[in-house]
Amino acid sequence: MTTALATSYARCGQVTRRTASNFYYAFLVLPRPKRRAMCALYAFSRLTDDLGDNPGPIEQRREALTRWRRSLERGLMGDFDAPIFPALLDTIERYDLPVARLHELIDGVEMDLERSEYQTFDELRDYCYKVAATVGLCCIHIWGFRDPAAIEPAVQCGIAFQLTNILRDLKEDALAGRVYLPQDELCRFSYTADDLRRGVVDDRFRHLMRFQIERAEGFYREAARLEPWLAPDGRLVFGAMTSIYRGLLEEIKRADGDVFRRRIRLTAWRKLRLAGRWLFASPAHSTPPPMGAMPR
Repeated sequence: MTTALATSYARCGQVTRRTASNFYYAFLVLPRPKRRAMCALYAFSRLTDDLGDNPGPIEQRREALTRWRRSLERGLMGDFDAPIFPALLDTIERYDLPVARLHELIDGVEMDLERSEYQTFDELRDYCYKVAATVGLCCIHIWGFRDPAAIEPAVQCGIAFQLTNILRDLKEDALAGRVYLPQDELCRFSYTADDLRRGVVDDRFRHLMRFQIERAEGFYREAARLEPWLAPDGRLVFGAMTSIYRGLLEEIKRADGDVFRRRIRLTAWRKLRLAGRWLFASPAHSTPPPMGAMPR
């Protein structure tokens, strides 16, 4: 590995350690080459998301994402204008990552600049696919999978993770003018976007949140079908990541959906404990350790 490439991977690792609070512990179960690759993929995803979320005017953010897309295209040809791109290109070439999914990720972040609400779950699912499932489809190339049957549950896993994020971040997103819960479902439970912005927690809200949580749990059940199609160390990182995210959803459920009173999060110790059961498992095991509350 050249010095420039090592420096790029080191930069990706720094971004990941600083910002991947729910994923970094899970990456530790992987052998070093795959762990570096996951950091490169995560760094690209994180920096893409940051460009869409910065506090500048929408037009500036749109232009920044357009420049970023061009940087990706140049990086694929070996012309690097951002520190992470040598590592990302090496990861793409080494693990045959589907580059189209990276462009779809940028498309998804751009959606946040175009709209602040979704009328139906089908519309929201398309958003979740672009900002999260695309990353999952890249992950399975790094982890290793043995059949195209892995693709659909990898999509379901990405959507499950993103739905969990949406439920956790309801308060912050509403205050920023974004309402991800489908409008037709708000109407079904007689709850409004204004109620959401004001943080109203009543029976309408609790029923709405139980419905959302049950749907997310369904996506986790579908995602569980991914496990047997993965390479042994892929099963471990998949288990670690899913345990952590499912633990976050369980905390939301334990609070009966009330994400307004306090920020729902897992402590670093709990994340390490959840990931740790996988960290010390042998990749050669055909059956991973039990995943607690995760439905099978």
